[in-house]
Amino acid sequence: MLSFMPQSFETARPLPEVVGSHDALSDYETVRRTIEFISTEYHRQPSLSEIAHALGRSEEALTAVFRRWSGLTPKAFLQAVTIDHARRLLSDGASLLDAAFEVGLSGPSRLHDLFVKHEAVSPGSYKAKGEGIDLAYGFHPTPFGLTLVVATDRGLAGIGFAEPGEGGERAALSDMRRRWPKATFTPDPDRTRDYAGRIFDPVNWRSERPLRVVLIGTDFEIRVWEALLSIPVGQATTYSDIAGRIGAPKAARAVGAAVGRNPVSFVVPCHRVLGKSGALTGYHWGITRKRAMLGWECGLLARE
Repeated sequence: MLSFMPQSFETARPLPEVVGSHDALSDYETVRRTIEFISTEYHRQPSLSEIAHALGRSEEALTAVFRRWSGLTPKAFLQAVTIDHARRLLSDGASLLDAAFEVGLSGPSRLHDLFVKHEAVSPGSYKAKGEGIDLAYGFHPTPFGLTLVVATDRGLAGIGFAEPGEGGERAALSDMRRRWPKATFTPDPDRTRDYAGRIFDPVNWRSERPLRVVLIGTDFEIRVWEALLSIPVGQATTYSDIAGRIGAPKAARAVGAAVGRNPVSFVVPCHRVLGKSGALTGYHWGITRKRAMLGWECGLLARE
């Protein structure tokens, strides 16, 4: 997951509002396909012309999509998502911290991260598999594709992603239902639309209006998720570091499992967790989307 912000970026334009835009889903589909191509060919650093040709788009059209999606040029985005440079640093004997410093992730971000005020449901509600909990849900366009937003009366409870194509929404909803099989799920996009706007439009990341999040999991999982909330935009950590933070230094494997069960993707930023070697590791919603999230955040930082 060393898809980090490079030392310098070309000047980026302000990001437009993406939630609700008719371009949001088509933009992400182009970005997704491009990242998949880069992930295969990054070792030879393909040119913009090669990338555009592989996608069947003109260089101008591809550049326009990336500018609209992240505020970066494709060249800057390639720098942001490639893992090659950081892996070379590590293979040359650099520590994970030194490698992070070299690629610009050592200091605190000047960007305000999502301000989150969280609470946990009672352990009894979790053990009862969500029985008695009413969950509203809706699907909304976001920078990372069609997104499932789940909420209770007390706050946001879930974020998931629907893959393009027939059955994507059904699969995303089924994934959430498996987490709390006895909860009541009610379609109510009007109720969840505001959450999508709060989460994916950085203009709405305000300390005076914190996002209320309800964490539904075991005591151990909630401790892990709370630790994830402390990772700022533009920084990364490891499973072993999270284990140390929660007072269980030998539980890195259990931490990894808890990270994988995080139901509030992006808001609880499990995409910022690395393997011990600094390499990308599994992500419930796909490695490509994980790279996209890191690159999008790098675009935000470049605008600072």
